[in-house]
Amino acid sequence: MNEALRENDQAKITEAVKEKYGEAASRVASGGAASCRAAPSSSCCGGDPITSNLYESAQTAGLPQGAVLASLGCGNPTALAQLKPGEIVLDLGSGGGIDVLLSAKRVSPGGKAYGLDMTDEMLALARENQQKASVENVEFLKGEIENIPLPESAVDVVISNCVINLSADKDRVFQEAFRVLRPGGRFAVSDVVVKGEVPAEIRRNMELWVGCVAGALRDSEYISKLSNAGFKEVSIEPTRVYKLDDARQFLAAQGVDADSIAPQVEGKFISAFIRATK
Repeated sequence: MNEALRENDQAKITEAVKEKYGEAASRVASGGAASCRAAPSSSCCGGDPITSNLYESAQTAGLPQGAVLASLGCGNPTALAQLKPGEIVLDLGSGGGIDVLLSAKRVSPGGKAYGLDMTDEMLALARENQQKASVENVEFLKGEIENIPLPESAVDVVISNCVINLSADKDRVFQEAFRVLRPGGRFAVSDVVVKGEVPAEIRRNMELWVGCVAGALRDSEYISKLSNAGFKEVSIEPTRVYKLDDARQFLAAQGVDADSIAPQVEGKFISAFIRATK
């Protein structure tokens, strides 16, 4: 019974993520921005300061506007993953394709970048962006990050940009990433991480603001789960610390007094670059 309930919860989270990112892709296709804050009825997706100014203009020059507008990440894994020509890269939850297209440039010549996404609207947008960018060493795959449609030891690097926090089965994600990586391969993702203890109700409101559906892992949990999957040399490097003032307006709309929770929240929600090796 418990297992059935767990699977039902996972299915609900998966459908919520599909709906959220499908709507985001549709907004971009209509000429808008992907951030859920652009939708007046939505309160589940991060805007500034989470998704802003992650890419330098020199990086995005030459990319289609749709790829840039569709970014809902919390970091820039392509800048930190130290990609090399000839490598094979996999982006988990590739969205509109910005990190896949940037990766394809970095691994050229001789390399390839895969993008994996479960949302039809995002895949259509990403393939359109690929065509506009005239990038050939890219392939977008449909599937879930818990069940990667690639064989064992297929890639040199796994990247992801603020997507793993959305998964209801993170252990499975890490196991799959380990499986598809070649020996010596690198796990290099940006994600939302929680530092220390945060009361459940307060954490839920902060996660809604940041954009998590399933919930971000504590830093210690992230390290232990990656280690349990077989990874070595696991490290977490904070890249942005989210301030309570940034979330004040959103929390007020949820009926939360920001001042009263400040000591329990301030500085505990961060974007981080998580590295590990196989």
